Amino acid sequence: MKNTRLEQLRQFIADQPDDPFLKYALATEHLKAGDQTASLTYFKELLEEHPDYLGTYYHLGKLYEELGRFPDAIETYDKGIVVAMEQKNHRTRSELEAARNLLQE
Repeated sequence: MKNTRLEQLRQFIADQPDDPFLKYALATEHLKAGDQTASLTYFKELLEEHPDYLGTYYHLGKLYEELGRFPDAIETYDKGIVVAMEQKNHRTRSELEAARNLLQE
């Protein structure tokens, strides 16, 4: 069933390549399927193409944590905090700060 979702998402992206939500959904679906490498690729592409897509920062940071890449996780959280502040999204800013602070303890 997961392959079906992945195939559907790939088709949606082929039809709408500039939709950041579709790339985000594809990255998270790969993560659910246990493919961290593909997920990492899509999250990084998403940040390059749509740096204002706020949801990416938390999930990419957590993925970096899972991979043991703690400096990358902290950097990702910090960048996300800046974007959240620019967007006046206090909830996401708090979540990113909490995630970062846990790593720095």
